[in-house]
Amino acid sequence: MTMWVFGYGSLLWNPGFEIAESAAARLNGYARSFCMRSIHHRGTEEDPGLVLALDAIEGAACEGLALRVADGQEDATLAYLRERELISSAYLEKMLPVRLADAREVTAVTYVIDPDHVQYCGGLPLEEQAGIIAQAHGGRGPNSEYLYNTAAHLREIGLADADLNWLENRVKTLCA
Repeated sequence: MTMWVFGYGSLLWNPGFEIAESAAARLNGYARSFCMRSIHHRGTEEDPGLVLALDAIEGAACEGLALRVADGQEDATLAYLRERELISSAYLEKMLPVRLADAREVTAVTYVIDPDHVQYCGGLPLEEQAGIIAQAHGGRGPNSEYLYNTAAHLREIGLADADLNWLENRVKTLCA
């Protein structure tokens, strides 16, 4: 059975599983934003950072990558993703339709924010996001590194995100 995963944040530059095919893809009904407080990977419970999540917003769309899992690796990949992405249950695992650049539509494992979870913080002003990202640090390193890697990778694949570019420039200024 073919398995696809929708990547919009760190899965773009650090998928952690074997990819058989990668294609630009669009997910309708969700926006990529720093709407999840990170208490493990990019912050701590005492000093949370911010990580990207998909926030359900009517009329929104997120450009990312559909990653087809290598044949035979589906179960191992799903177990890996659940361990990585569901560490605090702030994400919900959903099977959602995404449209590939070549017009194919596939169903992809997608991690979206639970708006009722305590780590949800949608709607923070960009300046406030920048201040948090500039100083937070967690088990996987500085929050700023997560932002820089994601913004750079989106540009590399031709899917630049204006808010992430603004945040990247602002955080670099704050960290200087």
